[in-house]
Amino acid sequence: MPEPTWAGAPVESVAVVGAGLAGCLLAAFLGRRGIAVDLYERRADPRTAGAERGRSINLAISARGLDALDRVGLAEQALAEALPMRGRTLHPVRGALGFQSYSADGTRAINSIGRARLNHALLDCAEKTPDVTLHFEHRLTAVDPATGTLTFADGGTRRADAVIGADGAWSAVRRSVQFSEGFDFRQDFLPHGYKELTIPPAPDGGFALDPGSLHIWPRGSSMMIALPNTDRSFTCTLFWPKEGPGGFAALDTADAVRRYFAAHYPDAVPLMPTLAEDFLHNPVGSLVTIRCAPWVRGRVALLGDAAHAIVPFFGQGANCAFEDCVELDRCLDETGGDLAVALPRYQDRRKANAEAIADMALDNFVEMSDRVNSPVFRWTTRARHALERVVPGYVSRYELVSFTTLPYARIEGRIRRQDRLAAGLTTAVVGGLAALASRRGARS
Repeated sequence: MPEPTWAGAPVESVAVVGAGLAGCLLAAFLGRRGIAVDLYERRADPRTAGAERGRSINLAISARGLDALDRVGLAEQALAEALPMRGRTLHPVRGALGFQSYSADGTRAINSIGRARLNHALLDCAEKTPDVTLHFEHRLTAVDPATGTLTFADGGTRRADAVIGADGAWSAVRRSVQFSEGFDFRQDFLPHGYKELTIPPAPDGGFALDPGSLHIWPRGSSMMIALPNTDRSFTCTLFWPKEGPGGFAALDTADAVRRYFAAHYPDAVPLMPTLAEDFLHNPVGSLVTIRCAPWVRGRVALLGDAAHAIVPFFGQGANCAFEDCVELDRCLDETGGDLAVALPRYQDRRKANAEAIADMALDNFVEMSDRVNSPVFRWTTRARHALERVVPGYVSRYELVSFTTLPYARIEGRIRRQDRLAAGLTTAVVGGLAALASRRGARS
């Protein structure tokens, strides 16, 4: 990719749009390099205004996210405010619960943390970083990629040497370049949406469910999950079709909600005293995969969900966005801080990884909602864990995604090589046993 026309020019100011998780982390990375960063957010400061109802979506922070947070000194704090989940607990309509460990030895865990709690910590981090200035209630309406001029809803304008959009799936920064010649954009919506519910602490003040597990109620084409919180509640998320039988639109009264849950989620109903109220009042969110290119156009760049929104079924949205920040920071190291050269390099390295995790996240919805119920899937999972214990270097796809920082784009190739090795070992073992049996038969 040719260098942009402003390559080599000193970058004294960067505007980061979006004070969510990735935007705050990026601001901290840039600010500690001595770059003046203006961080713009269209909402009021969430540390004082609070989170929107039904929009928290607990995060599952794993190795990639922790690596990024450690670089700004927040990993230890994040883990202190998180709950480790070492596997999935499956809730059938009838019968006993089942448990599936995330790792072969049962010790590795993904970490449940509230989005708002982590966002507050990152906002504090960005605010304390020299040269970073926060601007709330600044709704962006346009960016000029040629000049770096930002225009806001109140008519005000600002200019920066570079503008980085970290403003989510519905990015205003991306919209400013999205309809220009040569910009490819695609959004794929699932027919499903999501809605949040709550399981409060048990009457004795403890957890109503096992807090060391991610709980799943798999129902084929839909599911409910529950992640633990440090206040001993659980944040539940329904992933249902928006329309049709078994969809959100089909339940529009409190009685209908209670009857449906009694039939399909019977063990959860006694744990959810505000079930009908939460269901009828909390919003339905959309599930979308967004792919676009290029991520860099003139003085404008995209990062996180603004560049590559993914569905949440692998718990990698925030982890992937944090890795974007780490890669851009690495590219700045390699280019002597030349942002104009670092941004295209960051795009080249991250695009294939974003595509890979987007595909894996879509596939994991089928796994979580349906395949986990299959005896074949459960046998395969146990077999893979057995291979991990006896074959050096054999690691499952889930562990490669969640417990390593191996680039997403290299994971499928690693899995194929492992499977060929495992098949070869199996053939060799079976052949050896057959030969041994033949020799014993010949001696008898």
